[in-house]
Amino acid sequence: MKFQAPKGTRDYYPAEMAWRRYLEAAWRRVSLRNGFEEVEGPIFEDIELYKVKSGDEIVSQVFHVTRQDGESTFGLRPEFTPTLARMVAAKANALPKPIKWFCMPNLCRGERPQRGRLREFLQWNIDLLGLDSPAVDAEVIFTCVDLLRELGLTPEHVKVKVSHRETVRTILAKLGVPGDRMIDAFNLLDRQAKMEAEAYTKAWVELGLDSHKVERFDQMCRRTYRVGDVAHLERSIGGEAIADLEALDKQLSAFGIAEWCEYDLGIVRGLAYYTGTVFEVHEISGAERAIAGGGRYDKLIELMGGPAMPAVGFGMGDVVLSLVLGDKGLLPESVTDPVDAFVFAAEESARPMVSGLVAELRSAGLHARMTYKTTTNVGKLLKEAAQQDARFAVIVEGDSQDNGKVSVKDLASGDQSRVSLDDLPERLR
Repeated sequence: MKFQAPKGTRDYYPAEMAWRRYLEAAWRRVSLRNGFEEVEGPIFEDIELYKVKSGDEIVSQVFHVTRQDGESTFGLRPEFTPTLARMVAAKANALPKPIKWFCMPNLCRGERPQRGRLREFLQWNIDLLGLDSPAVDAEVIFTCVDLLRELGLTPEHVKVKVSHRETVRTILAKLGVPGDRMIDAFNLLDRQAKMEAEAYTKAWVELGLDSHKVERFDQMCRRTYRVGDVAHLERSIGGEAIADLEALDKQLSAFGIAEWCEYDLGIVRGLAYYTGTVFEVHEISGAERAIAGGGRYDKLIELMGGPAMPAVGFGMGDVVLSLVLGDKGLLPESVTDPVDAFVFAAEESARPMVSGLVAELRSAGLHARMTYKTTTNVGKLLKEAAQQDARFAVIVEGDSQDNGKVSVKDLASGDQSRVSLDDLPERLR
């Protein structure tokens, strides 16, 4: 039989694994310098954790884990926030505040695979809990921007689209959406890109808006507003609706990321636990799905049995991010660990020295490789060294054992010199 990887998953061959580790290293580096500590949790949870806390859309995408007795009680994690909330609730009184955590889990969702969406993927999560301040929201958004900048993206490539669920709630209430249908309205707004225009309008009518109000609201959602231009936003939708955005506006400017951000009332995020500020990172042309998304979830820890605790965070998947970096020509030429030395024998009599020399270099902390070919053709072996991106070729000759020297060729400059075996590790460094 011939087996294939399950649809919507990936096999990580060496090149793909090297990119994965490179991206994870960037995520970790940015997290640590912004003061976040790494955590991790189980890859499956009690299914009730997702049923109660994440909303119907996520729950419908959970892969169930069936035990041998046939009782399905667990689900593979489709996101990490419920796990994080459970962990915080369990030790809330013992954890120092604020809580600043990050993780890089692999997640599984039973969605239809397509460009930018897989059934198994990696995600970078940043969460800051214990403080209720617009400065905290801005710091989390700054951390996201810090990563985008680290990888070479600019405000000409991507924008952080910021909104606030209470602002949108106020507008919808004014237009006539009943309070008990507000979550349905948020879910509808979040699904707009996946729906036909006629079906989208019809769904709003069922929520209490006539076609004129639907068009009016749609116009608000299609328009974006610059950070620093809250007054214009206020004139457009009313001052009482933007009170929460005014303070955030100042902090986004204070963190120096105003040019990265814009206000977009079409962003509400579909997950049920979001309570305030929400944001998504989108590629400027709109050709790809959101690169990242998150917001404030102030009630989730309490719902998990912990104390009332404000919280804000985001998740960034690796799939769309990698596509955007590739489209913009920002993927690095090489993401593999550099090879310090490629060792080979130039003569048959020198071959017995190679293994021992490689072992000594590795013991000295150097990345040393050797040829497994039987040839002693120096031209062919230098070509192999270059193919492995080695910095130096270490050429062992027939008299190396007697005189204690080898030839070292710098593969970038082409310079070659004789180096004593005692000095070789330092020379390669």
